[in-house]
Parts: sequence; structure tokens; C-alpha cells
Amino acid sequence: MPNPQVLFVTSNRIGDCVISSGVIREIGRQLPGARITVACGRPPAPFFRSAPGVERVIVLDKKKMAGHWFELWKQARSTRWDMVVDIRGSALSYLIPAKRRVVYNRSWETGLRKVEMVSRLMGSDAPLDPEIWLDDQARAEAAAVIDPQLASGPGPGKIIALAPIAHQPGKSWPADRWGALVARLMAEPRFDGWRFMPVGGPGDRPPATPALQTAGDRAIDFVGKGDILASAAAIDRADLFVGNDSGLMHVSAALGRPTLGLFGPTEWWLYGPWGPKTATVASNETRGQFAPIKDLTVDHVFEAVLRLHDAHVRPAP
Repeated sequence: MPNPQVLFVTSNRIGDCVISSGVIREIGRQLPGARITVACGRPPAPFFRSAPGVERVIVLDKKKMAGHWFELWKQARSTRWDMVVDIRGSALSYLIPAKRRVVYNRSWETGLRKVEMVSRLMGSDAPLDPEIWLDDQARAEAAAVIDPQLASGPGPGKIIALAPIAHQPGKSWPADRWGALVARLMAEPRFDGWRFMPVGGPGDRPPATPALQTAGDRAIDFVGKGDILASAAAIDRADLFVGNDSGLMHVSAALGRPTLGLFGPTEWWLYGPWGPKTATVASNETRGQFAPIKDLTVDHVFEAVLRLHDAHVRPAP
């Protein structure tokens, strides 16, 4: 019998791709030997190049008049798919031949965490934990940036990764607060000798600058230094992560790094990082209530970082 053919239509957003990444393993469990084609946006596409069972990644660049869906239909229509999994709930899934369709729709949004919702969509009783599949290329790209900076600074030390950007309005903690947080951590004995590594894309330089400038020779600059999988490999080198509600926050949690997510007027109880070494801090920590992220103080974040450190890095001195 030929290996089953599966089309997995996932997000154009990094965070949503990470949240739903457990679907890849579940496809393999339900259809052993499945040959998986992933359709996703360009930024998260590198995630899937070494994912188990994935033999092709189709990049969906958004086009006018939903032209990207027409392009995907042209590439998918000639295959008789054994399964189509579509977490974007597109009409495309009903326009191509498939023996089985698993298609997301709004009725699944019943207050469950997104990981749990995707897991139930796939028929799994247990949560499908997110996963990042690092490869040698990503690790080498991260090392080429990090290792020279470690060698030229005051010493290797532990690394705290920082993600001071979120691409939706209202999700970004003010840039100057990141500088103030780094200053507080540099003066804290728990972080003596630690290196501070902002991570982000090419457009994230302005919000990362205060943290880099404050850290001085203890900084490691990984802003705009590689694609998302190289950034994931950099985060995997860190001992602790602090970031806005963003794709990189979900990457860190999926890698098993102690992860603190910063939240403003978004639902931290639904979109917080997933995993046993994660925590959130919000401008309003009453579920169902919101406040601007600028109301989140440096003191509040600093204390949350200390708690995360003491719980998952080493006990308090």
C-alpha cells in the first residue's frame, strides 16, 4: 500500500504554528508512514523543514482577492489526499479530493486553551504538546552569531533571552522598560555573570535597543540574525526567557525553556505559554479584565523573573 498523503494547512503566524505543531506527530500516529505536505505563511515555514513525515512545505504568500488560496488549490487539486487537516478553516479543504477532512471552525472556541482546542479537533484525549524541530543548520547559524559574542565578552555565563517585540498593537511592553528590567537584573546577585540576549527579526531593532545598550558588554545581539528556526536555536541556548505575547514566547515554551510571557489587553489565560516551566505576568491579572500593557511595571516583571528563576533555574540564595 502507498504511504498516506496528508495536507496540513496551518497558520501564517509563528505563534499559531507553534501552538498547533503537535498535529504533526498526531498525523503520524493516526496514519503511520504519512507523507505530509504543510501549507503555511513564509515566516514560520522553516519550522517544518525537518519535522517528522514532512516532505514538502508550500509557502502561502498573501495575495489580493484571496489569490493565495487559488494558488494552493492549483497545487493540491491533483492529489487524492488521505487526510486534510486545516486549522485555518478555509473553504479550500472542501474543494480538493480527500478521504477525511479535519477542519477548524469557530464553534471550537469554547474557552479552552488553544493547544487543548487543537488537540480535541484532532480527536486526541491528551494535549498535543507543541514541538520545535531544530536541525543542524539552525544550530550552526545560531552558534555562528552567539559564540563569537560569548568569547569577546566578560565570559560565557548563563543566558537570558529577551523578546521585546510583539507585532500586534498593544502587545509590546514599552522599549524603555526592557532597558530598565535589564538594569535591575544586572544588579541582582542571582544574575551575576549572566548574558542578556535580545532575539527578534530585522524590524525589531528599535524595541531591542534599550536592552542591548543597557547590557553593554554583557549583551548578545541576536536581532535580525537569522530565520525563525535559527532564532529558536538561539533561544534553546538560553537558560531563561522573558518576552511579550509573541511567537517567540511560544517557541521558548515549546523548547522547554523557563518562559515568562508579558501580557496587556489580551487573554493570558488562553494564549499564555504552554508547558510546566512557564508563567505569565499581566497588566491586569484578574481573568476577564484588561489594562494597557504600559500599566505593567518593571517591579512586577522583575519579581516574576525572580520567581521563575528560583523555580526552574536554581533556588534563591
